[in-house]
Amino acid sequence: MSVANQSVTETLSNLTLSEIVTKNFKAAAVFEHYNLDFCCRGNKPLNSACEEKGIDPAQVLSDLSDLFTLPSESNGRYDEWNLDFLSDYIVYNHHSYVRNMIPLIAAHTQKVAAVHGKNHPETIEAAKIFTIVYKDLKQHMMKEEEILFPYIKQLVKAARNSSKTEKPYFGTVENPIKMMEAEHQSAGDEMFELRRITNNYTPPEDACNTFKICYKELKEFEEDLHKHVHLENNILFPKAIVLEKTLVAA
Repeated sequence: MSVANQSVTETLSNLTLSEIVTKNFKAAAVFEHYNLDFCCRGNKPLNSACEEKGIDPAQVLSDLSDLFTLPSESNGRYDEWNLDFLSDYIVYNHHSYVRNMIPLIAAHTQKVAAVHGKNHPETIEAAKIFTIVYKDLKQHMMKEEEILFPYIKQLVKAARNSSKTEKPYFGTVENPIKMMEAEHQSAGDEMFELRRITNNYTPPEDACNTFKICYKELKEFEEDLHKHVHLENNILFPKAIVLEKTLVAA
């Protein structure tokens, strides 16, 4: 191992999963490969998270090291964005993606369950779980777009104008954030169960094209959700809490 890579691995081994992904979002792909949760349970140190899964931390660190030593035009430094811009980015990219994919994936999971459920009963359970996921996410996104994100933008505007802002009716931004984080955890757990019962979204040998497409869509949906939740839990929400403390009028 080169001196540069050794220095990087020593640094990364002392960081949590969420801190590593915040530094370089390309690390998300490595964690997803090992089924390491960097969003909802991303507050665990890398070594601890690996030990819980029975994974050799050295292998994960080896896979991560090149991401932090090779030059890159963009490492996805979302933590440097203004919070109003980051809020809009989440809505226009991730919320829009969820709304566009929900009816398509729901139709595919239901069709696969109807056609293949007898021989592959896990597809029936997968369809049920995804129904829960999309119903929960639709309500979740509405609350963010109508309550939480507008208030965060209000905070940003007050900061730019060097002014104070009134205390919100929900008391403090931490209250809706706690609710959003709990809902993130629920959605993450449901998607983890989907991954488990579908053998990491691996279609069986007798799978038809719709079956294969459905599992591919579910995998991509989970990957997008991981990034979506990471941006909120690990960047937007903590910064909003800090910002509010400096701006809310007593």
